[in-house]
This record gives sequence, C-alpha cells and structure tokens, in this order.
Amino acid sequence: MLPAACFTADGTSPERPQRIVAFADVHGDLDVTRRALRLAGAIDERDAWIGEDLIVVQTGDQLDRGDDEQEILELLARLGVEAEAAGGAVHVLLGNHELMNVAGDYRYVTPGGFADFEGAVEFDPADPDLVELEPLHRVRAAAFRPGGPFALLLAEHEVILVIEDSVFVHGGLHPEHVEYGVERINAETRAWLRGEGERPAILGGPQSPVWSRLYSYEPDEEAASTLAETLDMLGAERLVVGHTVQRSGIQNLCDGNVWCIDVGLASHYGGPLEVLLIEGDEVSILREAQVVVPR
Repeated sequence: MLPAACFTADGTSPERPQRIVAFADVHGDLDVTRRALRLAGAIDERDAWIGEDLIVVQTGDQLDRGDDEQEILELLARLGVEAEAAGGAVHVLLGNHELMNVAGDYRYVTPGGFADFEGAVEFDPADPDLVELEPLHRVRAAAFRPGGPFALLLAEHEVILVIEDSVFVHGGLHPEHVEYGVERINAETRAWLRGEGERPAILGGPQSPVWSRLYSYEPDEEAASTLAETLDMLGAERLVVGHTVQRSGIQNLCDGNVWCIDVGLASHYGGPLEVLLIEGDEVSILREAQVVVPR
C-alpha cells in the first residue's frame, strides 16, 4: 500500500515516474553483477526479483576477463522472466566482447572462462569447424558460434535499446546507425547469432555501435554536435553507454547528453560500484556504500 503522502487530495494515486536502472561491463564477475542488481533494488539476498516494475538495463560485456560468465548469463535470463511476471523488465545488451566470442575471438578469455564451459554443450569432436581449433577452444566455440546454444541466448539480447527518451548502447550511436535503422541492426545481428545470416558489416570497425568511443573518451565539440544530431533523429533526450572505463566514476558528457556508466566495476579493473538511475526526467547515480574498517 502506498503511504498517504503518495495520494492526491481527492484520494487518487499519481502516476509514479518510470524507474530505469542501468549498469555497465561486468566482465565475468558474478559477485559484482549481484551487487549491482542489489544496489538497484532489483534482487534480494537470494537473487530473487524484488524490483516490481523496475526496468534494468545491462549495457553489454558480460563476457571475458572473468570466470563466471555462464552463471551471469543464466542469472540475467532468469531475472528477465521473473521481472516480466512482476511488471518489470531486464534488458541485456550486446557488447563487443559478446560479438567477439561469437566470431571466434577468444583473446580476452581467462583460463577459468574456458573451463567454465566444459561440459556445458555437446559437440562432435570430428566437427570440421572445431577440429582445427586448440582443444581448450573447442567447447567455447561450440557454445558461442552462430547457432550454438549460447549464441542463441545472446540472440535474445539487442545491440540498441530505446526506452522512452533514453537510448542505450554499448559503445556509441551515430547518425549513420540511425539512418541504417535501429531495428534493422538488431534484427540482422539476431539473425547472425542464430546462424541465419552473415555478420552485419555495420558492427565492424571502431565506429560501430559496440566499439565507438566518440562520446566517452575526451569528446570534443564535434562529438557533442554529432550526438545532438543522433538524439534529434531519434527524438530522444539522452544516450547511455558503457565500454570505456571512467576512472572517476559515472560521467555526464557532451553538453549533458551522454551518460558514460562503465566505471570498471568488474574485479579485473577494481573500480567502484555505481549504477545509473533514471526516474522520469531525473537522472542520478547510485553508489555502493563503502565500509571503512578502523585500524
């Protein structure tokens, strides 16, 4: 029941602003993923959804640099089902590291990351697509190659997400991406992950939606102008990105139009735990309380 202060004079309940919480690259760190979700008010100590109608957005890079990737993917998938049943949502985006794994690029996979998928999928040892790979790579390749079981799980995720006046993407969004089509990028990526098409060329290169750092690494006036044009094309107010670590915490850049939320929260980087909260027109930062142990 809402407290009395939440009701108007005529006894009706005013509409509460939509609550959206976003956090960035978790890179195989299950503990920090759970802590971010708890900071957001999404889960309890047993990892059960308590967020009611809360919308959670994870902006990509669940994979690489850590050992708990499978558990992270499965936790977020389960919470998506629980959240939907409660009137909320969990949106997990694709980052460059997810797409690298589907493309067979394992340069950032840890030994524990390879071991994590042993026994997770069945495959034919004589499969011509796998037999030439290093033995350690074969299970991961079978799991993440287009059409593989974990690629199919990734196919449920999007590259670009628009919620009301907020746009979420891993790296950055440019006018040419909007012209190409947000839904087209998502659909073509989904088809590739399912093994039903080629990898979209627009995902490649340093200015792709999952690789761009235009707005999050010392953006200049030209970058701010490009972002303003991009948002205007979408009728949006703000862009939220991960991908580029902000050593001093979540940053609001490009004339206030972009929120850069990758703070290096995964143990690989050792950054602080911060998440972004959007409530209607209000944007704020939630920070995990730091416990100081007396000496």
